[in-house]
Amino acid sequence: MSPLQSVAQQAYAFFHQKEKVYRFSTSETEKDHIEEAISSYVNQMSPELYETLSDGSASFLREHVSFPEDLRKALEKLEKMIIFAG
Repeated sequence: MSPLQSVAQQAYAFFHQKEKVYRFSTSETEKDHIEEAISSYVNQMSPELYETLSDGSASFLREHVSFPEDLRKALEKLEKMIIFAG
């Protein structure tokens, strides 16, 4: 497994857990905290992985309006990376 695939597995686990809570939450405050946690995570993640996930968009997973769709796309891409690693 490549280092990028290892980082992708870690990101997938974190994003997947947060997405499950986000999707079913009725609290805007809780959703905001999840957005902040993921934004903080992406600020520290592998630049190579972020580039792969974001397709070059600097606002990916950092904008409130597009966050739910960005998170869904990130999970789809990460899942594919992990499946193809195996």
